[in-house]
Amino acid sequence: MRAAYLTRRRVIVVTAALLVLLLASLLAAAGIGPVPASLWRALAPGAAGTTDYMIVVQTRIPRVLLAGVVGAALATAGAGFQGLLANPLADPHVLGISGGAAVFGAAVLVMGVDPVSPIVPLVAFLGALGAMTVVVLVARTGGRTTPHALLLVGVVMNAIAAALIMLVNAVASYRQAQGVLFWMMGALTTQDYSLVALVGGYAIVGAVVLLHHAAALNLLAAGEESAASLGVDVERVRRAVFIAAALLVGAAVSVSGMISFVGLIVPHVLRLALGPDLRLLVPASFLFGATFLVWADTVARTVLGPAELPVGVITALLGGPFFLFLLRRSLRGGPR
Repeated sequence: MRAAYLTRRRVIVVTAALLVLLLASLLAAAGIGPVPASLWRALAPGAAGTTDYMIVVQTRIPRVLLAGVVGAALATAGAGFQGLLANPLADPHVLGISGGAAVFGAAVLVMGVDPVSPIVPLVAFLGALGAMTVVVLVARTGGRTTPHALLLVGVVMNAIAAALIMLVNAVASYRQAQGVLFWMMGALTTQDYSLVALVGGYAIVGAVVLLHHAAALNLLAAGEESAASLGVDVERVRRAVFIAAALLVGAAVSVSGMISFVGLIVPHVLRLALGPDLRLLVPASFLFGATFLVWADTVARTVLGPAELPVGVITALLGGPFFLFLLRRSLRGGPR
């Protein structure tokens, strides 16, 4: 296995390179928008109250940071799912897990909970956890889950989630219905720095838990029996990874709605480039997932400026063909 050749130096070098790429992307994206504004003038001493400051510091930077947090959470959750289920097609959206989070999140908003309340990410986490539990239990036969069973159950779960969201939309007021539409499209809007920090905290906790169990997930890739014989508590690892991945999905969906395919594209591309070892793949997915969605959102908010596209449109246009390619290769029995 390529995982055996992973060294601490390689982890540090790759992580540092991806971190530099992310920081450069955050700075560049903060300076891009349909309305001209200077990043450097906005950050200069005494710039508070200027037009550049209001555009860049109060509007663009929180949006860019939010895109980074959501991308990091979704990509890391996808890496966890693909590692645990040994399925390169596993993705929070494809499996219906994002849909479960969106249903619960939309429901509490219609009940009158403040969108910036910390309750929303927690409730979305419970929805993601519940949907994931149903998907895995229904798709699991004879102690194993197959890629095709997971996809079929995920399709059904997505249909159920869409129906429930429409039901919530039917009882919502006009203003609340706009928020429900936001959940369905997958869109980012400028948020308060405190909310970005809160969601970022959830994402970091979930990523740390996945990284803690990365070595055990590597052993699980060889089979549950083999991993158990090497001392892995399979059920404990599975529960921890499920909960951590649900936390990541719930945190992302609570502020962005259902953004599709980030959790599919990023881990898969990184696995091809860096190898399957989750000790490297998890932090790499966190950093590159953030970079990916920062640029996807930059395209979404500028390509038709001053009008905006939902970022979910951009990721779906990229991820849909990519998913079909992977599915076709899987049906042919090609390498994964």
